Amino acid sequence: MNTDQLNRMHSAPGFIAALDQSGGSTPRALKAYGIDEDAYGDDKDKMFDLVHEMRARIITSPSFTAAHILASILFEQTMDREIEGLPTADFLWERKGIVPILKIDKGLEDETDHVRVMKPIPGLDETLARARDQKHIFGTKARSVILDADEAGVARIVDQQFEIGNQVRAAGLVPILEPEVDIHAPDKEKAEDQLHAGIRELIDGLPEDARIMLKLTPPTKDDLYADFIADPKVVRVAALSGGYSRHDANEILSRNHGLIASFSRALSEGLSVDQSAEDFDATLASSIVSIYQASIS
Repeated sequence: MNTDQLNRMHSAPGFIAALDQSGGSTPRALKAYGIDEDAYGDDKDKMFDLVHEMRARIITSPSFTAAHILASILFEQTMDREIEGLPTADFLWERKGIVPILKIDKGLEDETDHVRVMKPIPGLDETLARARDQKHIFGTKARSVILDADEAGVARIVDQQFEIGNQVRAAGLVPILEPEVDIHAPDKEKAEDQLHAGIRELIDGLPEDARIMLKLTPPTKDDLYADFIADPKVVRVAALSGGYSRHDANEILSRNHGLIASFSRALSEGLSVDQSAEDFDATLASSIVSIYQASIS
């Protein structure tokens, strides 16, 4: 792994920009950006061209810099495309000083035991090798969802997350484990306590030289994850916005010391395809600064 990138992820101030909307969430992201489905219809290639243009516009913005942003999470198609003649990950690191991370999950299974585990990830070892050797990716991200407190379900989520994480670590990359707790879970606080206990046990079982990251829903109890943030095996702990508005997500984040943002929808909130370059950059700059301030609390 790249030592400079590891040091930056571990100790530099800033947050993670999540630009990893995949096939299922891309239409929503485009609609929020002002592009309706009739602009591409059933043409998936056109849809992905449009969302890459949106992501490239964000990444190349003068506001999108290492002064506030530590890393960016990419969809696999984004990793495989170019920005200004460079592979996206190389553009991020070489031109911007921002660490590139790859989303590797392929979506979620149907709900059982109040959770949705990840679908199988075919060819993962090959993807990891290509991401590491050809695309110069630092780490990965994989998401699953907890819908309510359920010991058996939460245990399945944690076990799967660490199993995938161990596979990523074996490939020489740093995994972000993302067991999201739905913000509308009827007993969110209990689910988070169960999740904390499960993660704590498996972190304690990792070898001393293991390095992982965590991406978690902002907890109901402030500083619930403080022990993870302090753990030498944990490079960084980030919070997803989870459906909160940017204002609310920032407010909750600022109460959790050492927890940084890894926002997607909240980052791009207010951006529009029809904005002038000046308005686009100003809107993005305002979002970035507000998220950064909440992340350095």
